Amino acid sequence: MCAIELEPVITTQRLRLRKPRRSDAAQLATYANDFDVARMTTAMPYPYGVEHAEGFLEKASEADPANEAVFVIDHPEHGAIGVLGFHAKDGGEREMGYWIGRPHWGEGFATEAAQGALVWAHRTWGRRYMRAGHFADNPASGQVLCKAGFLYTGDVELRSSVARGGQPTPTRMMVWLA
Repeated sequence: MCAIELEPVITTQRLRLRKPRRSDAAQLATYANDFDVARMTTAMPYPYGVEHAEGFLEKASEADPANEAVFVIDHPEHGAIGVLGFHAKDGGEREMGYWIGRPHWGEGFATEAAQGALVWAHRTWGRRYMRAGHFADNPASGQVLCKAGFLYTGDVELRSSVARGGQPTPTRMMVWLA
């Protein structure tokens, strides 16, 4: 297994996935302050202000790079357009999550970011297995994950969404195998 990069940068054909910066807060808050973005995540509140983005960025800076990684999805013309992260779960498993600002939906950026990040996770952490999930009412996210190489497990978990008022929401679970 390779040494863990403290400030990794993943370069794909059109994007850079990089360490979040304080200067990203305003732009991320603008994209995240969209109910249709926030409601498709578990932890993002709505409305979402700069103070939420600053808190998120502070927490991301404290992540242990041996177990977690948070990347800003950076487009050369548009700047920070979303976030992708790997988070440790109970039992040592890691789970990937992401979001993209609405103006960039349907452009293939989420799939491209996920594919690049999975290659990084395999090379850096030696991961051969990764989990992800998407709310059942978000089939577009399922398509992104399928294109990135995830397969459905058949499991459906109830997960809460802060933006939806903590309402338990059916979440279709998926797995990626290297």
